[in-house]
Amino acid sequence: MDYFSYRESAGGRQLFAEDVALSELAERFGTPCYVYSSAALVGRFDAFSRAVGDALLCYSVKANDNLAVIRCLGGAGAGADIVSGGELRRALAAGIAPAKIVFAGVGKTGDEMDDALDAGIARFNVESEDELQLLASLAAARGVRAPVALRVNPDIDAKTHDKISTGRAQDKFGIEFDRAGALYARGAGLDGIAMDGLAIHIGSQLTSLKPFADAFGRLGELCRNLRQNGQTVSQLDLGGGLGISYAGETPLDLHQYGALVQRTGRELEAALTLEPGRWMAGPAGLLLARVIRVKQNGNKQFVIVDMAMNDLLRPALYGAWHDIQAVMPRPGGAAPVDIVGPVCESGDVIAAERGMPELRAGDLIAVRDAGAYGAVMSSSYNSRPPAAEAMVHGTDAALIRPRLDYDTLLARDSVPDWLTGSH
Repeated sequence: MDYFSYRESAGGRQLFAEDVALSELAERFGTPCYVYSSAALVGRFDAFSRAVGDALLCYSVKANDNLAVIRCLGGAGAGADIVSGGELRRALAAGIAPAKIVFAGVGKTGDEMDDALDAGIARFNVESEDELQLLASLAAARGVRAPVALRVNPDIDAKTHDKISTGRAQDKFGIEFDRAGALYARGAGLDGIAMDGLAIHIGSQLTSLKPFADAFGRLGELCRNLRQNGQTVSQLDLGGGLGISYAGETPLDLHQYGALVQRTGRELEAALTLEPGRWMAGPAGLLLARVIRVKQNGNKQFVIVDMAMNDLLRPALYGAWHDIQAVMPRPGGAAPVDIVGPVCESGDVIAAERGMPELRAGDLIAVRDAGAYGAVMSSSYNSRPPAAEAMVHGTDAALIRPRLDYDTLLARDSVPDWLTGSH
């Protein structure tokens, strides 16, 4: 179900978020503004949960770390997959139980491990020998044993974008597959470590089942070998990575994926954890923006809007494609335009040669599928306050992250005495 759809209203045909007109949200909260549908978040969580069966679903907080988003998914039953101490604090603040938090990432610091141990999280997905040794010493000093799954790198090319591939031998993630067995056995013998699982993650925005099947197969091979050598493997973290349809791609069939996941769990007789992020949050959000002006340069027409690469980095970073809709489209045909932001960079292009109905200054556009890796990657480049964030729930709407004002931006800086002449 699409929770962002056109409806007839007093002002004419326009785009709604659930039961709230986007034009109303633009007036209330200003633009640019991310808009999330709580019903879409819960609906997608429920669909994923039904497909995969009895597994712990730890929402990948890095996809969208807004407390309201995390809490919305947590209320539906999600745990949290975190990759930093800051994300740990966000998950706890949003009400996620520590027993449903999994800590991944290659660069966990000692302080972050300390905080996670104090919180009593479900598991650390360890990605190096050095990390394992440090965690063991910190846990032993507390007189506890840290629950650990070893993240292995299966050297599987998921055929996704180079910058979001995580399971190839040349990627920074995980333990080299051929070394994993020896390190697992070593970890099992360390004071302070309760080694009981394996983890895997091969990339993001996957639209084919085969890379998952290949990776799960390699994980199963390692699991069986470890058990034959007397090790306990009771937990399997199968990661995330399911793609969504940004530009008409055919996404992976959720039921086929779910059948593969359930079959893997049955055959290996292990409890499963999954880490969906983009699939859960991406289609549940859009970025609302207003046209500043339309400019003609030669045979190029530029639609300059008040959102920019500091608000949505994906097009500049990945060459990513997002569907863009006029909130209140004028009748008539579509013409190719470049939709660009005001940032002083030639790369600040949201869409090039995109067919759009006529757009004029003051019109609103909606950049779709922006609920994941949108606001969370924003910055204040060009001293532009990042976009606000709002959430709708039926006919209700709330501001869930206000736009910073200029005074707040400036207050983050301090000028030393020797530059002010006051010393």
